Amino acid sequence: MDTSTLLDGYDFQNITVGMLGGHSALDVAHGAKKYGFKTVCVAREGREKTFTKYYKTRDGRGCIDEVIVRPRFSDVLNPDVQKQLRAMNTVFVHNRYFWVYFDDYSKIENDFNVPIFGSRHLVKVEERDQPFNQYHLLQFAGIRTPRIFASPDDMDGRLCIIKASEARRGYERAFFLADSKSSWEKEGRRLEKEGLVGPGWRTATIEEFVVGAPVNFNFFYSPLTEELELLGTDTRRQTNLDGFLRLAAWEQEKVRKHIDLKMIETGHLACTVKESILEKAYDLGERFVAETKKISPEVDPAGKGIIGPFALQGAVTAEEGKEDIVIFDVSLRIPGSPGIRATPYSGYLHGESMSVGERIGLELKNAVAANALHKVVT
Repeated sequence: MDTSTLLDGYDFQNITVGMLGGHSALDVAHGAKKYGFKTVCVAREGREKTFTKYYKTRDGRGCIDEVIVRPRFSDVLNPDVQKQLRAMNTVFVHNRYFWVYFDDYSKIENDFNVPIFGSRHLVKVEERDQPFNQYHLLQFAGIRTPRIFASPDDMDGRLCIIKASEARRGYERAFFLADSKSSWEKEGRRLEKEGLVGPGWRTATIEEFVVGAPVNFNFFYSPLTEELELLGTDTRRQTNLDGFLRLAAWEQEKVRKHIDLKMIETGHLACTVKESILEKAYDLGERFVAETKKISPEVDPAGKGIIGPFALQGAVTAEEGKEDIVIFDVSLRIPGSPGIRATPYSGYLHGESMSVGERIGLELKNAVAANALHKVVT
């Protein structure tokens, strides 16, 4: 798809911000309304009431103006839905939902004839099974990650996390721990037999288990100002891990015999980091942005690198008397954590704290005012 023509025929003074009904839809819609845009949500049948009822705009309240309800999220690709979106001059903000419900990334890249805020080509890099993936990007950027073991035969006795997928929902995590090939085999087989992991666990990434304080560094890169911003920091809430950790040690021993631990992300908590860590975090972000601009045209035909929000997710470790940041995971789109506005970092820069959705709204407003919408969409 030639994304340079996506804005043809658009009325730039009448832009609508669109999103799929989940993950970060309300955050995006709230931010869009704050900066004067109309909103449209493509919702799935059975999960639409959040948008058609509870947060629908009425009496000066709410943030969802229009809702398009379809049986499946992937129906956003249907010609009639795309026609509706284009008729509303929609700029779509993609999120995790926009990618995990499609069997083929190329359908979004090539068949979605609606401009996307951000890069429609880079999100696939999050997936570890892609020929060019987040591990390559982090390595080329010189960002520290846990050691990756190419094969269980290479495991050397250190504890590892095996990043397997859940059997029923392949996009969810069903990670497990092992410290040798034999424990990898035993635990993987057991979990597969019990229907907890999918058969693909044998090809899942085997990654060194690093212990530290978990922190997600949520950034925003503006092509308009060519500046990197740290919008906020947060940490994950995971079920049923969080409930397990709240138990006393003697209770954990009993519970562990009957319940397998899961690390399914269910929410986020805002947190802060020491100011001495900020410059290290910014350095990682700057290197990451620079590296995304070097990605080959085969991976990123738009050639714009990262646009808008992204997150480097990892932990702050303490080793040999000093702190370091180790990155486990990357999000190349809006993270589902509106609570980061509770951290002060965006406020230090903009005068008031803002969520990622609000920052996207501000960027779109500035792009329209500068006649530069083409710089922030693909």
